Amino acid sequence: MSSYSIRHEGSPRSVDGLTAADITQGLLDGQWEPTDEVMAPGDPDWTALENHPDFAETALDVEPPPSRPLDDETRLDMNALIDVTLVLLIFFILTTSYAALQKMLDLPGTAAEGGLRGPPRVTPEQVEKFMIRVEVRLEKGDGGKEVPEIKVEGQPVALDGLVGTLKKYVTDSRKTEMLLDHSPRVPHGVVVAIQDAARGAGVQQVHLLVPREELKK
Repeated sequence: MSSYSIRHEGSPRSVDGLTAADITQGLLDGQWEPTDEVMAPGDPDWTALENHPDFAETALDVEPPPSRPLDDETRLDMNALIDVTLVLLIFFILTTSYAALQKMLDLPGTAAEGGLRGPPRVTPEQVEKFMIRVEVRLEKGDGGKEVPEIKVEGQPVALDGLVGTLKKYVTDSRKTEMLLDHSPRVPHGVVVAIQDAARGAGVQQVHLLVPREELKK
């Protein structure tokens, strides 16, 4: 009985000691393909099963393996396209929301001209009805040194007694706003202290008086 050797096409490893019946059955079972190579005793070289005289007829009856479908290079990757679309959609939503928020914020201007709104204007009647008028000026004190003088509705008041005085106006006249008229030379710390005293007395809003000449600048 002849002994055959067989190997997959181009493989350096082979299976030896097989009979012709073994190889024929393996070919029919799909273990071997027609292009795999066989060598019989006395053969000078490896020969494809489909070309070997002992197995060529059987190899013709074997259906070739189904070809692997080629990748369609024209097919679009919809996952990546959807991701990019979602990112752009989120960007446009945020941009639109920010633009709408900018339109809602109507910030007051610092000048009355050029299309910007200036500080709110109040009439003397409004001041008389709703506001406690407080004036602060620098006056020469003992030794010629300038000290801030505070007046509430024209009456001098010491800084440490300002809370009680303002609280009395809030209680008696029910005025909850204050109009602060101070000289530019008054120290900033004094202005802040007056505003703190107003809050401590229950004043809900403090208005700073802007001279008319400042509005024209």
